Amino acid sequence: MTLIQIRQDQPLAPLSRRPRLVWLSPHRQIFGFGVGVRFDPGVGPERYARAAQLVEEWWESIGLAGRGPGPLAFASFTFDPEVWGSVVEVPAMSVIETNDEVWTVSLPGAELPPPDRPLQANEDRPRFAGSSLPDHLWLEAVVEALVLIHRQELEKVVLARDHALWSKRPFDPRLVLRRLWERFPDCYIFMIDGLVGASPELLVHRHGLRVTSRVLAGSAPRGTDPAEDALIGKELLSSEKNLHEHALATASVSEVLANLCDRFDQPGSPELLQLANVQHLSTLLQGRLRHPHHVLDLVGALHPTAAVGGTPAGAALTTIRRLEGMNRGRYAGPVGCFDPHGEGEFALALRCAELSGARARLFAGAGIVDGSVPEEELEETRLKLRAMLSALE
Repeated sequence: MTLIQIRQDQPLAPLSRRPRLVWLSPHRQIFGFGVGVRFDPGVGPERYARAAQLVEEWWESIGLAGRGPGPLAFASFTFDPEVWGSVVEVPAMSVIETNDEVWTVSLPGAELPPPDRPLQANEDRPRFAGSSLPDHLWLEAVVEALVLIHRQELEKVVLARDHALWSKRPFDPRLVLRRLWERFPDCYIFMIDGLVGASPELLVHRHGLRVTSRVLAGSAPRGTDPAEDALIGKELLSSEKNLHEHALATASVSEVLANLCDRFDQPGSPELLQLANVQHLSTLLQGRLRHPHHVLDLVGALHPTAAVGGTPAGAALTTIRRLEGMNRGRYAGPVGCFDPHGEGEFALALRCAELSGARARLFAGAGIVDGSVPEEELEETRLKLRAMLSALE
């Protein structure tokens, strides 16, 4: 393993070298090249521990475990623990940007590939290729979910839908990533095994004993001018339905983390998180762990939160499997990276798309609670889909 400092001409310059893996957070940008090792952690609740163990054993086999800086492992897990398709990969070389410094961390013999051709926009506009559930059937699914809520079999369930696109030319993920980074600089932007997105929701970040999570639930559009924007935000902050939805999501995270911390901070009320096309109710949770749990242990304890699953968690997952009419794959699953010391950060894979050549599959979901209006929930998914649509057009 080598650790060298290099100079960078412009932000996101490593994209020109076609990285396999990308993680862009507000405080660092990581680009992975080549394949050091790749694992399938399998299915079941133990897949997180299995992923950590597989990577740890590999690091030990090449003499890296516990020896200071090492190559980061990237991971993307399916939403449903019983669905195959999770990916764990360690690149042969990582380029890491922090503030005005750029570093490379590489395995012996790994080389940074040369720059490829410049980024070029796709001259062909993407075309709609259908959804797993047409709009009218998705609305019926929301109605059925509301019946379960009224029967008190559920308190909340998140129902998602997909949106397939095709183009005459392949989508360039590098261009998609740059557009997402320019439009959503406060989000967690990722590319792992064809899954590309910009998530506003931090599932968990662990650094030393410090642990952080940002919960988002309850959404509204941005206004066309500052006055309208402020009015919409004020209404969101006072919406009984949205506050209830947000409280359920926050409780599903805080109850887990508070039990693992000797100090835990939770604000008394949510604040607004305003993105380019939507605003959310947001709560930042922070604490100090009693023990240095591996970040994947924290991921396994937290997922699925009520922000992407529902309450109660088991009943919500059963309802999602029955009503959504699709396989979420890695949408709404944990996505992120971790180091040899078990530190790292994971977001929820939201505002994302599966890219495969000239085909793309986009996803968006909405939290259904008592008081939800099916047509309004459908419009919320359309609003969320615009984030990825704008990056693909």
